[in-house]
Amino acid sequence: MLTPAFDLSQDSDFLTIAIRLPYARVSEFDVYFEGVDFKFYAKPYFLRLTLPGRIVENGSEQGSYDADKGIFTIRLPKETPGQHFEGLNMLTALLAPRKSRTAKPLVEEIGASEVSKEVVEDDDEEFDWEIEQTPYEEASESALNPQCHYGFGNLRSGVFQRLQDELSEVTDIKNPDFTPAAERRQKRLAAELAKFDPDHYLADLFENEAVEQLLKYSPWWNDTYSEMMASLEDSQEQENHAVLVSFSEEEKYQLRKFVNKSYLLDKKAHRQVYYSLIDILLAYCYEIRVTEGERNVESAWSIRKLSPTLSWFETWTNVHEILVAFGRRVLCYPLYRHFKLVMKAHRDAVKILQLGKSAVLKCLLDIHKIFQENDPAYILNDLYISDYCVWIQKAKSKKLSTLARALKEASLTKAQLGLELEELEAAARLVQEEETAGRVACSVSTQTLGSGPEAGDSQASESESESESESDSAASSGTEDSASECEELSGSQCTPMTLRGPFVQASSALLVGHGVACAHSTGQGKPQAMALAPGARGPLIEELEEQLRTTLQVSLPEDAPAGSRSRVQDSEEATDAE
Repeated sequence: MLTPAFDLSQDSDFLTIAIRLPYARVSEFDVYFEGVDFKFYAKPYFLRLTLPGRIVENGSEQGSYDADKGIFTIRLPKETPGQHFEGLNMLTALLAPRKSRTAKPLVEEIGASEVSKEVVEDDDEEFDWEIEQTPYEEASESALNPQCHYGFGNLRSGVFQRLQDELSEVTDIKNPDFTPAAERRQKRLAAELAKFDPDHYLADLFENEAVEQLLKYSPWWNDTYSEMMASLEDSQEQENHAVLVSFSEEEKYQLRKFVNKSYLLDKKAHRQVYYSLIDILLAYCYEIRVTEGERNVESAWSIRKLSPTLSWFETWTNVHEILVAFGRRVLCYPLYRHFKLVMKAHRDAVKILQLGKSAVLKCLLDIHKIFQENDPAYILNDLYISDYCVWIQKAKSKKLSTLARALKEASLTKAQLGLELEELEAAARLVQEEETAGRVACSVSTQTLGSGPEAGDSQASESESESESESDSAASSGTEDSASECEELSGSQCTPMTLRGPFVQASSALLVGHGVACAHSTGQGKPQAMALAPGARGPLIEELEEQLRTTLQVSLPEDAPAGSRSRVQDSEEATDAE
């Protein structure tokens, strides 16, 4: 028998079930419904649902078939008119049989034993997400069972022994079957410290144009969240905000493919499942933002790398340590390493949890698809994501709201990440300020020293205007060339400071350009004195004069007057005579 594609909707009085039946013999079909049970059969399709509310047969039920679309539509009256049926889009949960007809493990779940009563009571208990938990005793666990547990609810063990070659490319932890939780954390922290790159972090901090653009991106849940907040004024809309999240046909197909099952989790494992859900959602929110909703070949790597749950099989005791671990990994591994991206992913995860199970399930389905298309990341679906997709459909909406509130109230600062970010930023800004001050000082010195030749030119002009004798055109041209040569030779001297970091060795160089000689010094940031005794000539000065004379001779045009050439030659001979 085949399970057909189906969809459920409702109004105040009726529940509508639309069943897609391509190539079915609709002339022969059977429909049965009573209470919360619904069954439909049309060869070769069979559908059995456990509804979230009770329906009744009172003569107002209706059925129709669209031959063009191949869709059979059934409208069933609600036993209590006006009642809202919750979870109609949780298709996997609807396919579950009634608990009284399930196999042995599920019978144990609803039994009268003390364990099952404790689990049922825990479903209605209010979680204190910030309570400090008792540390996990690794020594006792190792004594009783040499294999460590991981996966959804810590229900798996021994997987790596069978798939060591495949899993070694997916996770950062090596040999997790025999690595206790405390040792995993120590190794993770050491690996993050070794990976942190201060240069990469500072580059993203000061050259943040790309990061600012990513911060402006609005993922799909922002609009849905705004609609929910706008509708909260209506008391009924607050109860029905899950309908704001819709699933595509591909996502509905994913839900029908899952095998529904129940999970026997104790209180500690139950709490661990919720904590790991936060960690996975944070990594997903970061990836969606930095790719602006367009998945790429690196998406699977990015999600599992940023989630310690997926990469190190980490376990948690409170919400704050999840934020700290996520922040550290964002600043150590991906392309964009900025603290603002950490805080943005934090707020995005809060919005998704506040939107309820439908929004969380939609994100988990996307993660499942990303991993499924990546080899060998699909193994993480078997360890975590597939179970999360089934489990979240039965999770209590009240607990998700409490979890969202706990995550929203949690705070994170740079100092808590343990990477000395504040000290690093302070040192970088100090170097930046000193470099700026050095450039300003060089500019002021250049302008001051460069004003001398201009004053000399002004005095020469006044002297020429007062003279009553006139020179011929060639002599006048030679005077102007000689004045320009004097200006270039006098030049301006400045000594700017450059800071290239505390570990750069001191060095100096004499740069010549545009008639300006500048001595650059590095290391301690102190300018080196370049003045010589009066009348003394160093070899570097003589070489500089030779280069300037060569430059002046080459720069004279061929058709320049003879007077100009003679004056340049006379100036050179006078210099040599000195």
